[in-house]
Amino acid sequence: MKGVIFDGKEAQVVDDLEVRDPDVGEILVRIAAAGLCHSDLSVIDGTIPFPVPVVLGHEGAGTVEAVGPGVTHVHPGDHVALSTLANCGTCAECGRGRPTMCRKAIGRPGKPFTRGSQPEVPLYNFASTSVFAERTVVKAVQAVRIDPAIPFTSAALIGCGVLTGVGAVLNRARVGLGDTVAVIGCGGIGLNVIQGARLAGASRIVAVDAVAGKEAVARQFGATDFVDARAVDSTVEAVRALLPEGVDHAFECVGATALVRQAVDLLNRHGQAVLLGMTRPDAEASFRPAEMFLDKSILGCRYGSSCPQVDIALYAELYRSGRLLLDELVTAVYPVEEFHAAAEATHGGGIARAVLTF
Repeated sequence: MKGVIFDGKEAQVVDDLEVRDPDVGEILVRIAAAGLCHSDLSVIDGTIPFPVPVVLGHEGAGTVEAVGPGVTHVHPGDHVALSTLANCGTCAECGRGRPTMCRKAIGRPGKPFTRGSQPEVPLYNFASTSVFAERTVVKAVQAVRIDPAIPFTSAALIGCGVLTGVGAVLNRARVGLGDTVAVIGCGGIGLNVIQGARLAGASRIVAVDAVAGKEAVARQFGATDFVDARAVDSTVEAVRALLPEGVDHAFECVGATALVRQAVDLLNRHGQAVLLGMTRPDAEASFRPAEMFLDKSILGCRYGSSCPQVDIALYAELYRSGRLLLDELVTAVYPVEEFHAAAEATHGGGIARAVLTF
């Protein structure tokens, strides 16, 4: 079968992948569509260290083909959206309703893949998912049944970009009715933060990006204001010209340390800076600690602090009711054979999400 692998030197599309049968508590999914997230590219450029060789992809949807022993909540033929969160469901963190903190789900990749030409060399699954393959094996807890009427190209995006962005607003920051929000970076994550803030009832949502062409789509998703970071001397001053006291919530969605400082500098008293962009593990950011005495906070956020079995179903229903935008996130669709073209377009920064199809 076809798939995209990374061997530590280059990413390549291969056609000789094989995947094992599902074991206890697992399912086999035939992938129909997969979003190309910057995290996949971060494995390739080394920003996210990951063992190799690995089958990439972590944002996908498809059809259940087989289930392992003990699986009862999904069945062959079901349409499912997948999450990367292979949480155990039994540890203290899972019991507290914090599955994103499950230590059994973090940093313990399996090796369900082999290649027909090299059967003795198993391949890792990225983020417990590996959806850049025609078929993948995941834990059943990662699959959430969705309405077959939802296009796979849209459903695929729920499992990472939507969970992370909307979840960061609703679950982590808990943006309230009438709050003010700044969103730094209007890519796939940033646009979902924007629409999460819209769903939460924020009164002002200021989108910030270095690509002026993103203003239209940012406003489509709910931004009330837009700042072109390349057209102003100071982004902080430009935002404060709109909201002189600062914002209640600032979301950094790029992963640049200078923008972390910018998010903190944008805050009003009692404001929160939420960090969503992935920086290199050794990157350091600076801020003025004295500002924290004004009850400001800097919050980390893993995977939207989500509970995927609850949140994916909720977001699918919000899409069906017309309140959550998914189709509009899909900027371009590529067959998996054109992975490199999709990656180049994503690197360019002018698209929300490229989607690979199988």
